[in-house]
Amino acid sequence: MNCIFCDIINKKANAEILYENERVAAFLDIRPVNYGHTLIIPKAHSENFLSVSEENLLELIRITKMISGAIYKSLNPDGLNIVTNNGIAAGQSIFHFHFHIIPRYKDDAINFKPNLKSYNNGTMREFADKIRTEIFTKG
Repeated sequence: MNCIFCDIINKKANAEILYENERVAAFLDIRPVNYGHTLIIPKAHSENFLSVSEENLLELIRITKMISGAIYKSLNPDGLNIVTNNGIAAGQSIFHFHFHIIPRYKDDAINFKPNLKSYNNGTMREFADKIRTEIFTKG
């Protein structure tokens, strides 16, 4: 397996590491949307959100919150995007799960606004029923 994030964790690739502990590492994105764009990753390789262990996910959330606070205090952004891309169709390009913390500024000209859809003729209930069925039969 060739994974740049695993290489960063194992010190085989350089990164500007902001924080790490036994489960998680946080480092600056080499190709930032805005300066200070940070990635939070589990040290245990997990391809996507659904494959991360619950223990690692809880630690990822805790550290994402901590680093977000540090970004607010140190860089003074107007806001933050905290996102994760899962799968090629969602824009995932490195298949080691990670959160992005992206500092945002009123004048940064970055547009993450999707083209919103509308449900009609009972389709909202159809989608809800499909999801509920999976929750209650598999959950």
